[in-house]
Amino acid sequence: MTVASSTTSASVIGPSWALVVAAVLVSGLLLAGPALRRRYPVAWWLLLGFPAVAFRVIHTWRPLMAGCGLAVSRRPALTVVSGLVGKGAPPPQPRVPRCGLIRPTSRGFVLLVRLLPGQVPEDFVKAAPAMAEGWQVHAVRATSWKPGIVRVVASAADPLAAPRVPKQRGPGHLLRVTVGVLETGAAWVLDLRRVPHWLIVGATRSGKSTLINALVAGLAPQPVALVGIDCKGGMELSLYEPRLSALATNREQAVRLLAALVGMTLDRMTVCRTARVRNIWGLPDEERPVPVVVIVDEIAELFLVASRNEKDEAQAAGTALIRLAQLGAALGVFLVVAGQRVGSDLGPGVTALRAQLGGRVCHRVADPGTAEMALGDLNPDALKAAQAITPEQAGTAVLASGDGWERARSHLITESEAEAVAAEYAHLTPVLSELHLEAP
Repeated sequence: MTVASSTTSASVIGPSWALVVAAVLVSGLLLAGPALRRRYPVAWWLLLGFPAVAFRVIHTWRPLMAGCGLAVSRRPALTVVSGLVGKGAPPPQPRVPRCGLIRPTSRGFVLLVRLLPGQVPEDFVKAAPAMAEGWQVHAVRATSWKPGIVRVVASAADPLAAPRVPKQRGPGHLLRVTVGVLETGAAWVLDLRRVPHWLIVGATRSGKSTLINALVAGLAPQPVALVGIDCKGGMELSLYEPRLSALATNREQAVRLLAALVGMTLDRMTVCRTARVRNIWGLPDEERPVPVVVIVDEIAELFLVASRNEKDEAQAAGTALIRLAQLGAALGVFLVVAGQRVGSDLGPGVTALRAQLGGRVCHRVADPGTAEMALGDLNPDALKAAQAITPEQAGTAVLASGDGWERARSHLITESEAEAVAAEYAHLTPVLSELHLEAP
């Protein structure tokens, strides 16, 4: 009898203590939540934030799909049969797209959705803002994943508000630089081997110079040559002069430097043809010429003309840039062209050059024509997103290429930091005698 009582007592106390311990743990997490969120945002999201949002997604999935017009009614015949068989029972509920497993990420979650017959990914793109509101997250992006399947990516908070991207240490991957963070929370990486030429536009204090600082700081430790063209007297790019193999500070110098770069590219073409390879990456390491990254700041200064002589110089500069863009990717010459204003009014050369620059970065701009020039030919949604950037969002940009578009924010690299990095790696500056700028 005594044994039975103690067994019963233990069976009651055991679950009770388990409930108490669970309650204490949950209470502790809730009380420590704000501090945990500030100091360890990823841990807070995985422990507390994601379970709550996942429950909200599951709970609201059917009404949200119906409210967004993504539910499909049953066939009328099935409704009639259901009414006859069920003797007045309510008709079957509409069909909704099937939601897959909700997988957490460090700053949000990802899920795959199977489309119903007749649906297209654009239906989910239009419904993304409503999903963000219904799930109480910062943003939702829907993209086509596979035929019949849409990938939905949600960001719990705005990762662009305070990007935490570690500074690159050491050379890293050749011609690959982490310059900031994407809206999804992933690193913003500029890979010149994948997208060789870039156009960067932005008004004053929009973040354009900060992005160039981050790019140069990432390239400086690498075995590459950096070449600058800054027709505003070198006010911007002279910060990196210790790490530059050549710097042109006016249009006359720029024309000579670009002509020398074209000549160097043609010489590399001859080397590749002799070695029977299609690009410099097919050459042995000891024979491969050093990659060259050409940074052009304020492209409008190259194209604005006030006299016949300036017109000839502008045309020569434009032609040389277009040739470098056409030939450079295979021969190790890469272009990064930046400007506050880039419009078709600068001449047909700008439009022809834009077509060769596959990567685009658009910060806040002062005129709609510049945003149209940067993104209009790639994606209308990207153009709208760029035009919505406010002056308070310095550093925020829309980047686009043939692979799609993203919102991003560059990592803050100050002028003094960029200057220090250029001085630190000045000993790595290749000497390219063919790019001398002495007057003829």
